[in-house]
Amino acid sequence: MAKKLLEQLREMTVVVADTGDLQAIEKFTPRDATTNPSLITAAAQMPQYQEIVDETLRQAKADAGAGATDAQVLSLAFDRLAVSFGKRILEIVPGRVSTEVDARLSYDTEATIEKGRELIAQYEAAGISRDRILIKIASTWEGIRAAEVLEKEGIHCNLTLLFGLHQAIACAEAGVTLISPFVGRILDWYKKETGRDYVGAEDPGVQSVTRIYNYYKKFGYQTEVMGASFRNIGEIIELAGCDLLTISPALLAELQATEGDLPRKLDPTKAASMAIEKIPMDKATFDKMHQEDRMSNEKLDEGIKGFTKALETLEQLLATRLKRLESNETLSHAAADIFHVYDMDGDGCISREEWLGTDAVFDALDTNKDGKLTPDEMGAGLGAVLQLAKVG
Repeated sequence: MAKKLLEQLREMTVVVADTGDLQAIEKFTPRDATTNPSLITAAAQMPQYQEIVDETLRQAKADAGAGATDAQVLSLAFDRLAVSFGKRILEIVPGRVSTEVDARLSYDTEATIEKGRELIAQYEAAGISRDRILIKIASTWEGIRAAEVLEKEGIHCNLTLLFGLHQAIACAEAGVTLISPFVGRILDWYKKETGRDYVGAEDPGVQSVTRIYNYYKKFGYQTEVMGASFRNIGEIIELAGCDLLTISPALLAELQATEGDLPRKLDPTKAASMAIEKIPMDKATFDKMHQEDRMSNEKLDEGIKGFTKALETLEQLLATRLKRLESNETLSHAAADIFHVYDMDGDGCISREEWLGTDAVFDALDTNKDGKLTPDEMGAGLGAVLQLAKVG
């Protein structure tokens, strides 16, 4: 009887869930999981995770202190939120979770080192061993140097936004634990550049990861290769046998639903016998190869900007939630609920005729005395409502 592709893949490759959705992780039971600001932003907007977000914001506000700015609170909250989701994920998966450093630090070695230490300290304070955490850093020269320092301190790193062999070699020589070459984004670039589609082994992203994998196995590097950012299961099939593959829930579901034979494509024994030239890597060589590789150059820059935008979006989301919490979250939700009940015709305001409460309460809420209540008046005046209720 034919076996599911996902089942066969797990026999030769560690499957990692590329999501922050705890329910998806529970469904597909991967060994590891990886997140980034985009994934956390998506998860943070799901109703089932509101409690995690709000509790994280409350604690960040308290720990930041009375004199802290909103920006300081939000920065702390982002790290705490990443760690909060990471802790929940580690309750499900038996292996590791990747937690990302702020992409805006990608060209700052010292700041990246400090942030990596801070994230590990938060996990360890929660009783989680650093062996279960990968600090996720962009594969800039500065990021790779930061990872080299962190690895020597026993802080394991996942180097992301990796598109070229020069980045992969620099990571391996720095003793990085794991790299995440981006298969799908490489494919995207070539499709746009050439106007043609690619399938199977001719996919440029597949070829890039295959080359990196064979280089590592040929020269005995211990750094693990984790293919990432897939566009279709065809790419995954061509990389069967890679050390790890991080796969979205949608593609995991497709692999789970598909039967057939899945032969191993990447094999360390075969790679060891290949004729591959070793490339010594220093900053000058890295910079030269990076400038000559237009795809890697453009995709790294684009990726850092994309992760930065995702982080800024998450910060905006958290800022809105923080304001709600600061104005008393319970009252704010109650105000919204009450408003929708009384706004019978749905025109965005409550007339005196629609109001079912007492005139005294209506008058207290109607601050501009125009005979109508707006959502803002309802939210701002709910405290007065409760006071009048107590007096009555």
